[in-house]
Amino acid sequence: MPISQAEAAHRAASDAERIAWVDEQDRQLGALPRAQLRERGLIGRATFILLFNSAGLLCVHRRTLSKALYPGYWDVAAGGMVMADESYAESAARELHEELGIGGVILRECQRFFFDQADNRLWCAVFSAVSDAPLILQPEEVLEARFISVEQALAESVVRDYCPDSLQALRAYLEMQRQDNGC
Repeated sequence: MPISQAEAAHRAASDAERIAWVDEQDRQLGALPRAQLRERGLIGRATFILLFNSAGLLCVHRRTLSKALYPGYWDVAAGGMVMADESYAESAARELHEELGIGGVILRECQRFFFDQADNRLWCAVFSAVSDAPLILQPEEVLEARFISVEQALAESVVRDYCPDSLQALRAYLEMQRQDNGC
C-alpha cells in the first residue's frame, strides 16, 4: 500500500526520535531510536492517557493502518513513547495534544506498570484526564475516535482488535479506582 509524503516524513521523524531506554526497574540507561528498541528487545518508556468526557465516557480511537504496532487496532488511550529528555508527565501532555488535540487539562498520574511482549517492552505510566473540548485528530496516528462507556470498551475488546498495552493501562486504572485512589 503506497504511503503519502506526509506519512513518509512522519515515519522518518519517528525513526530519528530518541526514546528513553530503561532497565526492568525503570532506570534510564540511555536513548535509542524506537525501531532499535523494538528490534533488540529493549525496554522503553510510554505513557497512556485515558481521556474521559464530563459524562464519564472514555475516548477510544482507531489507529492508522500505517502504524508499526497494532495497525488499525482500537485504542483506549492516547499516548506514546517518552522521549529521552522528557518526564512521563511531559510526554503525556505532548501525546494527548498531538493525537487528540486536547491541551491545558489536568493530567492525573494513576499507576505505573511493566508491559512485556516480544515486540513491545515498556515501562508505562497511566494518566487520566477529563475534557469536553472538541477532538482534533492527528491524521498520521488516528483514523477515528468516539466516546463510549468503559464497560462497552471492555466488551468490544473481546470481539474487536484492541491494543493490549492500552487495555492493560485501562485495567490498572480501574484497579486504582477500586482502591479509591481518586485518579
